[in-house]
Amino acid sequence: MRITLLTNEYPPHVYGGAGVHVEYLSRALAGLEPGKNPVEVLCFGKQNEQDGDITARGLTPDFTLPNQNAQHAKLMDTLARDLMMAGTVTASDIVHCHTWYAHFAGCLVKQLLRVPLVLTTHSLEPHRPWKVEQLGNAYHASSWLEKTAYQNADGVVAVSESMKRDVQELYGVDPANIRVIPNGIDVNEYRNKPNPELLKKHGIDADKPFILFVGRITRQKGILHLLHALAHLPQGSQIVLCAGAPDTPEIGAEMRQRVADLRAQRPDLAVIWIEAMVAREDVINLYSHAALFVCPSVYEPFGIINLEAMACGAPVVASRVGGIPEAVADGVTGILVDTDPVGGTDFEPKDPADFARRLADAITGLVEDPAKCAAFAAAGRKRVEERFSWESVAAQTLTFYKELVARNKVEA
Repeated sequence: MRITLLTNEYPPHVYGGAGVHVEYLSRALAGLEPGKNPVEVLCFGKQNEQDGDITARGLTPDFTLPNQNAQHAKLMDTLARDLMMAGTVTASDIVHCHTWYAHFAGCLVKQLLRVPLVLTTHSLEPHRPWKVEQLGNAYHASSWLEKTAYQNADGVVAVSESMKRDVQELYGVDPANIRVIPNGIDVNEYRNKPNPELLKKHGIDADKPFILFVGRITRQKGILHLLHALAHLPQGSQIVLCAGAPDTPEIGAEMRQRVADLRAQRPDLAVIWIEAMVAREDVINLYSHAALFVCPSVYEPFGIINLEAMACGAPVVASRVGGIPEAVADGVTGILVDTDPVGGTDFEPKDPADFARRLADAITGLVEDPAKCAAFAAAGRKRVEERFSWESVAAQTLTFYKELVARNKVEA
């Protein structure tokens, strides 16, 4: 089985869950039957690596396509890279795309090489309307590309039951062509590894419990709602925000203003903002020390970050949205908070102030109950060990590939 993975993100250029997924999936696929399933990864960047059965090549055009305005530049650059991808793949049995950034390339490879096309549902453009702030009218083009790819795919990997329902409802994908395979976690890498020196480096008081957020500055991750919630926390609470890579300069400025407002409103709170995408080892250390991890997303197909926190022994407070309830067991490994969304494609809470208050209540109730925190932490670690190994994810994915290749041969 010659496997081709097409993706925007691949190490060292990883900024979201899709990149983490591709990194570990490629490694696990290659490791299932060494020498039998070579994996070729084509990505956006300058990678040129060979690691056992994995070949990773970054593709960067040496030209710039014209565009109507600066917001469209990302789309035009994506299309150029996708054309390079489509012309670079020479021998493959299956092509597997991750996010809309690679969908155009996947559709072309399917036709040019006559191989099955697989897509993984990391997110869906119609459920991220705020992306228009970043892409302008190019958002409508990315949505069209995504729709076209799903309607031409031979197989779809949904990372949760929630995402399976979404691709059926949005794009009319035949449920027989969808396989639910959750994200995974490397439990050997993600485990409790405290490092007090890291806390000192960032000015975190090791003698006080702290609440941790990790994620990009984007409306999807709900960080602006979290900042409102923090104003309701008990006196003297300590909060660590690992938040960088804003979607737009505007949301970056909004984040900066809201942090300043919170500090002015509640000078008793210790609000430590690590304004960067923190190295993986450092994030693991922070998870290991955190009293709890909070994931206030308004849209989350799965929420791999919750698995990371649970694997490191952090109890979780998270929104009850998308695939999060399939990762976080409410009342067992954490607490889920309803967002009461507006509906349709608007996932924002109907009453943001009420959501912020209920989020704060859940955080406060858990952090003030050390026994419950300890029980949730132990249960969370056990849950990820039993249900979310990358080896299992890869085995299920390879089985799906084989079924699709066999079907493709019969239909040909």
